Amino acid sequence: MDLFARILQQAGPLGKYADMAEGYYMFPQLEGELGNRMYFRGKEVICWSINNYLGLANHPEVRQADAESAARWGLAYPMGARMMSGETKRHQELETALAHFVGKEAGYLLNYGYQGILSVIDALLSRRDVVVYDSESHACIVDAVRMHLGKRFAFAHNDIASLHKNLERAQKITQETGGGILVITEGVFGMRGDQGKLREIVALKEQYDFRLLIDDAHGFGMLGKTGAGTAEEQGVTDEVDLYFSTFAKSMALIGAFVAGPKDIIRYLRYNMRSQIFAKSLPMPIVEGALKRFELLKTRPELRERLWKNVHALQNGLRERGFDLGDTNTCVTPVYMYGAIEETTALVRDMRENYGIFCSVVIYPVVPKDMVILRLIPTAVHTDEDIRLTLEAFSAVRDKLVSGAYRNLVQLPA
Repeated sequence: MDLFARILQQAGPLGKYADMAEGYYMFPQLEGELGNRMYFRGKEVICWSINNYLGLANHPEVRQADAESAARWGLAYPMGARMMSGETKRHQELETALAHFVGKEAGYLLNYGYQGILSVIDALLSRRDVVVYDSESHACIVDAVRMHLGKRFAFAHNDIASLHKNLERAQKITQETGGGILVITEGVFGMRGDQGKLREIVALKEQYDFRLLIDDAHGFGMLGKTGAGTAEEQGVTDEVDLYFSTFAKSMALIGAFVAGPKDIIRYLRYNMRSQIFAKSLPMPIVEGALKRFELLKTRPELRERLWKNVHALQNGLRERGFDLGDTNTCVTPVYMYGAIEETTALVRDMRENYGIFCSVVIYPVVPKDMVILRLIPTAVHTDEDIRLTLEAFSAVRDKLVSGAYRNLVQLPA
């Protein structure tokens, strides 16, 4: 069968909705200044759908730093991969500062979050090694372990008994192969909003010989006394062997970093193919990250304002009887139940008639007859934004329960 013909027949679990959903539920276009209020199809909406946690995307000092750096350097400098011709003191300054902030000896600056963690995992593992990872890890981790030529085991989400069982299996294999064990989890799970059980995981090091890598994309900048992330929050900074985070959340930018022991980071610098063979991050991105990082460290009021909004939104939703699952972070998933036609109509009503824009997650990401409305509070949301949003959620929930949304929107089978 022709490859393209086969692809077009299958479409994929989300692609089958493309004709109805594209441009509205999927690939929507938000316009205007990044912030708490944006525009969707010409209408102002309260936006809960961007990971601008600390409100740095349009911070005046950030905008000025971005503009001045772009004017000075353009978007081409430095040219080439870092190993060949793309190294600068500013790149080194940024990765060293980030590493020390999260309590590690050394760091390595990466071009992207998704590609970055995938490449770190690929460089760390050989076919003799075994990787054990949380079953609800982000797609970038899942894709990385799929590439692994050795054994891989997924443990039930945040289930330490399941992890224990899989470590036993892994240990038996590595005793025969002579390989090692890598455990991977997330600091904060981006869909559920719950933290990885880092304390319980590192306690297993007394019984099993493994290294721990955490992806803390949603924890860096938000959790911990200084904002150094989930490991700081749970008091296990020293026990986490490799720490990874992207800039796409708290720093509102492209890029990422990995931090750990100096000799291991040096190994990654010489063995991560995605960095060896890719152009270095442009200077305006690096200098923009340095400015954002400075504000993250020196303006604790940004994090305080974020958490004030998180508590107001989440407490308000819970008081109204909404199910937020086990979230104990900024990520705010609201679980609602009904046929997909109903929940899709609910989302449209919320956007068109209440001016509330949040991300919608449907089957097959979540079970049938469930939808997650995922809200990301930020430091720039206002009390009025929260009040209007709580009122809107109560109103659409009442309509859902009464059956008002039945048969309003038809989706393909």
